[in-house]
Amino acid sequence: MTTRAPSGALQRARADYEALQARGLKLDLQRGQPSDADFDLSNGLLTALGAEDTHFDGLDLRNYPGGVAGLPSARAMFGAYLDLKPENVLVWNNSSLELQGLVLGFALLRGVRGSAGGWVHESPKMIVTVPGYDRHFLLLQTLGFELLTVEMQPDGPDVDAIERLASADPSVKGVLFVPTYSNPGGETISEAKARRLAGLRAAAPDFTVFADDAYRAHHLYGEGERDTPVNLVSLCRDAGHPDRAFVFASTSKITFAGAGLGFVGSSEDNVAWLSKFLNAQSIGPNKVEQARHVKFLLGYEGGLEGLMREHARLIAPKFEAVYRALEAELGAGGGGYATWQTPRGGYFISLDTVDPVAGRVVQLAKEAGIVLTPAGATYPGGQDPHNANIRLAPTRPPLAEVETAMRGVAVCVRLAAEEYRAANGAEQPG
Repeated sequence: MTTRAPSGALQRARADYEALQARGLKLDLQRGQPSDADFDLSNGLLTALGAEDTHFDGLDLRNYPGGVAGLPSARAMFGAYLDLKPENVLVWNNSSLELQGLVLGFALLRGVRGSAGGWVHESPKMIVTVPGYDRHFLLLQTLGFELLTVEMQPDGPDVDAIERLASADPSVKGVLFVPTYSNPGGETISEAKARRLAGLRAAAPDFTVFADDAYRAHHLYGEGERDTPVNLVSLCRDAGHPDRAFVFASTSKITFAGAGLGFVGSSEDNVAWLSKFLNAQSIGPNKVEQARHVKFLLGYEGGLEGLMREHARLIAPKFEAVYRALEAELGAGGGGYATWQTPRGGYFISLDTVDPVAGRVVQLAKEAGIVLTPAGATYPGGQDPHNANIRLAPTRPPLAEVETAMRGVAVCVRLAAEEYRAANGAEQPG
């Protein structure tokens, strides 16, 4: 048996990796969390209300009454955020994922408007996009939905595939996706695709669009370099399906991740439908937190938009650091080792290895002290059929750590690829 000598590229990759390990790094790019500097921008939230602010919108914040749909001023503020009227918005507690779970749970038990009954009796299926958000998969699977996947494209979900699935099977009850700066690729659905989704032919009369608009205002750059969010609620109304869309969002990455507000926009009838169920289990949301957010955001220089500009000032350089590090270590365009997205907003960067080595990259990175999101997390069940996608989350660490970590990740990509190519007799990149 003849053993082939390691190629020069493999030897160099091993040497670079050994040098990386010798640095003793302890870096974490696993979850998309704001940095302490991002949180510091909203520290004024902690003192936004004083002892004299017991009444707000004509209501006593300390008492029960106030309305299950949220404070009027909060509904107005976040209605404007979603480009909707206040009566089309319900403001709840932290977080939007909780609201998604509540709406989906009520749909399972009782159905949505237009349903013959609870979805739980129909062995319900839900369409999700891949690569996608692992918490969406976890939520839906925990509730009992069977997941059907469609590819995310540069201008949003593959609507042709969505329509094929939805038109063929009445147990396909809807689609859940991120419409603006998607997780992890940063794609934004185009107006044309959003219109098609709004008017989609579906076998289920209660087919529903669940849009998690978590990054709607999370632009990295200024005017002219931003994606334009769509208004799915209005588009569905205009297409003759006024109750089709629920659009969720929150302040989790605007103010404090652990103490924010979740809200949902939909038709007035859907807001009333949801309010009925929420009213049965709660007298109302946290009015103090809502009043605090309204007062803080209205008083911020430039308002909510001004605060988001400050976030971009902190976050955009980290995204640029990722691109620089990958180019420096892998070569122009990924050097035949990997490709990656360069989104104009959001919280993540999607990296795809050319070879099926994502799992090996994550393992190598961990052994070198760099923790990444598990390979496969962007697919249901943690199973990426291509073993290629890795979600990068550069927002939490300091800028210098981001560049260090990403240079290390690139070294791991090269080594994993060269190992794979040596084992499979593949050509090395020129």
